[in-house]
Parts: sequence; C-alpha cells; structure tokens
Amino acid sequence: MAKTLDVLTAAACVRDGAGGSPTAVLTGSHDLGDADLARIPARLGASHLAVVRPGDGVRELRFFTTAGELPNCGHGTIAAVAVLALADPRDGFDGPLRAAGREFEAAGTVRPPPGGDGPLLVDAWFDQGAVETRAATAPERDAFLAALGLSPDALHPDDEVSVASPGRERLMVPAAGRATLAALRPDQDRLAAASRRHGQLGCFVYVPPSAGQPAAARMFAPAIGVPEDVANANSTGCLAAHLLATGRGPAVTVDQGDALGHPSTVRATAARTTRGIATRVGGAVHVRRAGRVADSL
Repeated sequence: MAKTLDVLTAAACVRDGAGGSPTAVLTGSHDLGDADLARIPARLGASHLAVVRPGDGVRELRFFTTAGELPNCGHGTIAAVAVLALADPRDGFDGPLRAAGREFEAAGTVRPPPGGDGPLLVDAWFDQGAVETRAATAPERDAFLAALGLSPDALHPDDEVSVASPGRERLMVPAAGRATLAALRPDQDRLAAASRRHGQLGCFVYVPPSAGQPAAARMFAPAIGVPEDVANANSTGCLAAHLLATGRGPAVTVDQGDALGHPSTVRATAARTTRGIATRVGGAVHVRRAGRVADSL
C-alpha cells in the first residue's frame, strides 16, 4: 500500500512578505525514484523541488524540476534552509549543508511577519562559494541577444555582457532599463538551443542597481525546464560577484518575478578571498502549506 508524504510548499525570496517563488520541500524519508521526484513540482504548483536528506549530521540537498535533477538550485536551498529553521523556531538553523558534493554553511532565523499578521517569516542565507566571471564571447553574445529579441542598443551603456559560474555557467546580460526588461519576450526554443550549444544554464537579464533603486532581473532557463524563473538566487550571487569584479559595491538587492505576478527579492554579498570572489545569497521565506503526494506516483 502506497504511503502518503507531506511535502511543504515555501514561498522563497518574498518581497515585503508577499510573492516569492513557490518551491516544494521534502524532508522526510521516502521511497520515491528520481522520475517520481521530478513530477512533484508540477503537482504542487512549484517550479522546483528541494529534497533534504533526514539526519542530524550534514544535511544533503537534491533538486528537481520537471526536466529532471539539477546539480544546484539557489532559491531551493533558501527554501530548504527556511524549512529546517522552522523545525526549531526559537533557535532557527545554523549549520552545514551539502549539494552536488560541495559542503557549505547556511543559516535561517525565524521572525514575526510585518505587522504581526500572517505566517512566520524566515531570513535564510547560504554561502554560495567562489564565483568565476569572464567576458562573453561574440558567438555567445550574439546567439543569446537574438534569442532574447534584444538589440545591442538596448543594452546598458555602462556594463558588458558577461558569463558567471558558481559551478555552472550562465550568460549575464545588462539591459538598459526596467522598461526594456519588462518588454522582453524571448524565443524559448532559440534560447534553449543557444544554452545547449554554448554550455550555459540559461540567461540572466538584469538592470544594474542605481542610486536609490535596487537591481531588477529576469532569468530564462528553458534548457533545464524553466522558461522563466520567479527568483534565481544563484544568478543574484553571480551578479554580486560581477559587480565587485568590475569595481562596484560588494552587496546587491535584486527585484525579480514581477513579469510572472510573483514579486520577489533576492540579496547577495560578495567578498574577495584567497579562492577568488565568494558570495553569500539569501532572502525572506514563508512556508505556506503542505501538499500530500503518494510515495509511488
């Protein structure tokens, strides 16, 4: 007889207590295979699933979309940290996690929601590790701009197209302004083809921060089954590394998800270390509800 599992749904990287990226989190023991795990996000209205291995030692994370397993997921990590923190709301969570063979520190602090009404919020952070940056090649730049339908004169005049990697490369495209960003209607098939051809996870299109206004971004990754991501924490860390590498501030706040009706905010800091530029990424989370799935789908 099939066993029913409770899978939590967390809104990762909410803005002012609302919005955020719907992310499923499975923490208990289960008998699900990888194909079954990949079906869970769509069943619960989420884009990703974070699977947390039970135990008291270093918790191991795995991530899935409908296209299969991912080696890493930033907002999935943030959602998982929030669920772990809520297991002990007074002390929260502070400890090591492991994903794709990399061990890193993470922390989650539980706090009341704004105004005292609504579910508890969790401020969740994790150490992303070293982020490598480089200039984009002309073929990379041209292929992605064509797929995005973005002309060169729509790029930000004070920034350049680049590539950043916290373990997997993605193209970083600076747009001229928020109106340009909002108007993007990429050709998803061409974007997926360009991503596969050039070995990129996807394309992070952003407007750099300016005086009094945070950065804004949209992340397109159809090659891994995510046409557009509500909140992409790893790419926000990549942006922090890029800004520091090009002589700008070590911290960035990025508004995302507006085009999808899920306003989200991700924060990241970057620092120069002996290993290169390392980043820390986080956001506010609230765990909304539990869904129920059978352990044999």
